[in-house]
Amino acid sequence: MRYFFILFSILFLSGCSSSKIKKDYVFPNADGKAKYIQSYNNAFQKLWGVPFEEIDVRTSFGMAHVIVSGPISGEPIVLFHGMDASSSMWFPNVAALSKDFRVYAIDFPLEAGKSVASQNQLSNNQIVQYYNEVFVHFKMNNIHLMGASRGGWMAANLAIQPQNKIKSLILLSPAQTFRGMKQPLKVLTAVKLKIIPNRKRLSRFFDTFSFYPDKIDDAYKEQFFLANKYGASKPRYTNMLKFSKKELNSLHIPVLVLVGDHDIVNDEKTLRSAQQLIPNVQTMLIKDAGHFLSIDQSAIVNKRIVDFLNQK
Repeated sequence: MRYFFILFSILFLSGCSSSKIKKDYVFPNADGKAKYIQSYNNAFQKLWGVPFEEIDVRTSFGMAHVIVSGPISGEPIVLFHGMDASSSMWFPNVAALSKDFRVYAIDFPLEAGKSVASQNQLSNNQIVQYYNEVFVHFKMNNIHLMGASRGGWMAANLAIQPQNKIKSLILLSPAQTFRGMKQPLKVLTAVKLKIIPNRKRLSRFFDTFSFYPDKIDDAYKEQFFLANKYGASKPRYTNMLKFSKKELNSLHIPVLVLVGDHDIVNDEKTLRSAQQLIPNVQTMLIKDAGHFLSIDQSAIVNKRIVDFLNQK
């Protein structure tokens, strides 16, 4: 499995480690970026469904673009999206979350979105500092973290850091957090889409990652397609090492782990690993859901998350 991730990174991130200085490390083509940003704006205007603010926060590693919804007095919940999905992926969930919580959805700086990195790669420690500076900017305390796929790994990485202000952790099919990928060959549909993006490969991608691909709104699909067509993402999968038993044992905060029963990344073994390794964990297998479980079964997922957050 280790060698698969090395191959995956070589194929997927070819050219990403170049030291050549660019004005924009994700969108080297200005026209392509403009088309993507238009699709990004369109997705939020059409799909978000609740009032929101777009706030740019200056950090030591670039500008963090944050979508903020919900009552000012609500406890903060910070959302970490999956690879190339941007914060718009949370459109089926934000209404339920923002009813009582202050929602902060942050675009990852080295992927398609509106965040902008000041350098062409970031170490794990730099990413931790990047997000902590955002937390400080908004004066966050008692923070709930929620992440999907690659975003789940990042949320877990923040939660295991010493002296943090994390109150709870929600992981939606987190990548490389408890074990390797369940079906790595199927994950290659994402690699193929990135290398040669076209509509046929886009369709295959959603067929592979979602249980109900036809129900995903076209505005979101268009944004995701343009992210792959014009964006030069740098998710750095080789930095996403599986957490040690000691690290996961250190998570004494409440943790919720959800996985779809048709997920190509995780399965019931992931849930069993979470139960064995995390002291205060709740798990659930979501029926008729793929890797995009927050979209496939949004009503069930939303209820489970809100119930978890409201536990005393």
